[in-house]
Amino acid sequence: MHRLRPAPRAASGWQRVLWVMFSAQLLSAVGFSTIFPFLPNYVEHLGSARGAPLLLMVTLVFSGQAVAMAVASPVWGALSDRWGRKPMVERALYGGAVLILLMGFARSAEELVVLRVLQGMVTGVVSAGTTLVASVAPRERLGYAMGVMQTGLWAGVSVGPVLGGFLEYLFGYRIAFVLTAVLLFVGGVLVSTLVRERFVRPAGQRGGIGGMASSFGTVLRAPGVATVMLVRFTAWLGRTMIVPFLPLFVAGLMAGAATAGIVTGLAIGVASAAGTATSILLGRLGDRVGHRQVLVVGALATAAAYAPIAFVSEAWQLVVLYGLTGATIGGVLPSISALLAQLTDRGAAGSAYGIDNAIVAAARGVSPVIGATVVGLLVSGREPVGLDYAVVFTVAAVLFAATAAIAAWRIPRDPTVPPPTSDAATAR
Repeated sequence: MHRLRPAPRAASGWQRVLWVMFSAQLLSAVGFSTIFPFLPNYVEHLGSARGAPLLLMVTLVFSGQAVAMAVASPVWGALSDRWGRKPMVERALYGGAVLILLMGFARSAEELVVLRVLQGMVTGVVSAGTTLVASVAPRERLGYAMGVMQTGLWAGVSVGPVLGGFLEYLFGYRIAFVLTAVLLFVGGVLVSTLVRERFVRPAGQRGGIGGMASSFGTVLRAPGVATVMLVRFTAWLGRTMIVPFLPLFVAGLMAGAATAGIVTGLAIGVASAAGTATSILLGRLGDRVGHRQVLVVGALATAAAYAPIAFVSEAWQLVVLYGLTGATIGGVLPSISALLAQLTDRGAAGSAYGIDNAIVAAARGVSPVIGATVVGLLVSGREPVGLDYAVVFTVAAVLFAATAAIAAWRIPRDPTVPPPTSDAATAR
């Protein structure tokens, strides 16, 4: 009986880290999604100090951050394997708080672009938090842990846009940046005060650029990891391809009605709420039946939900089907995170999730370009109108079907858990 008592203490330690990181993730997601919807309007409000076209500045504001994050994330991940996971979470939260606050006082679109690039280089709360949780959670509870983290993200995204809309209407653009900075700072304080990490650098780990390259190579050569990274890319490509064109499609569907914006927000909110509801449940299911199985079925269900959206004729049909995509993706994304943790060594968790975050950023960067190209080919040179954007839902369905096929074909049914290294990182 006495020998069984340490187990609950260990469990409570990792669960405490999980729920602190859930809170930090929730706060950061609310903050970032508060400012995200009106960034193009803020760019127009600031104007270019050099007279650059608005479309160019809006593109740079979005793509600059994504490209910078894609480059920086693997580096931060490798550093977390050498210096600890908690400092990387603090870097992302406190650094993000400072940069977002400065954005609220930008004087031109060019200054905003520079700050967004710096944001991409410094932040990465999702990656840093996932790395910390994956390094302490028991392997048999990874699905539950990743589901909790995904729930924090979905819940924040469902609240932030509504909050941002009210703030912009009542107080103008800048107050949302101040609020986001405060939320990120509070998240950083929670991590600093409630998470204690005892990190021991793995023995024999090389430093410098050569050591980073070696860590990346070790992660990517692990059986199944490259395939997991590929399905992460295709899944995020399908999901983010929709975002720039959804408002245009809704406007066409509703013939330019004044309530089109409300319907767009409702569709996004319903999808986010559905993802919040399913992430933990499907994560637990993955712990029991296997994350590969949940990933395959979830991706197929997402494809089945996206495909008919291209043919809807009523707004309510769009809201229902788009909400279903949120529910099914609530199983896809945590399953990919759990599989990545299963297939890699705890000592390389930072490198693994750093590469993973770079893949996500790359998908976010190229998906609007691919979507616009497909729409352009469809309309054959003329200016697209609202319903022409329906094709992006078909492309998204194809991408999720491909995700399911790749996962079923290439990911092992019973992923081999790597033997532990001398990484003695613990958190409590």
